[in-house]
Amino acid sequence: MRLILATVLGALMALPAMADPIPLSEISRYFNSFTTAQGQFTQINGDGSISTGTLYINRPGRIRFEYAPPDSSLVMAGGGQVAIFDPKSNQPPEQYPLSRTPLNLILAQTVDLTQARMVVGHVSDGTTTTVVAQDPQRPEQGSIELNFTANPTELRQWVIRDDTGGATTVVLSDLTKDVQLSSFLFNIPHEVERRR
Repeated sequence: MRLILATVLGALMALPAMADPIPLSEISRYFNSFTTAQGQFTQINGDGSISTGTLYINRPGRIRFEYAPPDSSLVMAGGGQVAIFDPKSNQPPEQYPLSRTPLNLILAQTVDLTQARMVVGHVSDGTTTTVVAQDPQRPEQGSIELNFTANPTELRQWVIRDDTGGATTVVLSDLTKDVQLSSFLFNIPHEVERRR
């Protein structure tokens, strides 16, 4: 019996210890530590199609997904609105309030993931910490799943789940913080005029 116990204990001790998830306060600090950022992204859409491009962030409330050629699509947020520019359409961009997308949570002036009912999932697999967040006032508008690595804390990808259950994954690379960005990158009327 002692031999069996010793074997079981030895096997348990040999297993890698599951790391604790990065605390929500540290993840909030990470977002609040920068205003601007720029990097590359790979987007995996619900239908399995893949797009790449450059991402620009200017908190609060501004983000731009500039798709790589030959795709000239553009998704941008500024002035409290999200605009989707479809080069195949002759119509003005589709627009809706930024507050209707879970991206609003990480583009806030001050990110605080410790708010009641905002985080509905917070786990670690030993390498990556995953946080699932939603607007506690409007949970029906979908959620954002954020994946981080630690030491130092870095955002690696997110998955947006909309109100219909559709999922869009954005994988980040080479994200550089505190870069100089033109305000025109987030100016929807300017982009409308430029594309005429």
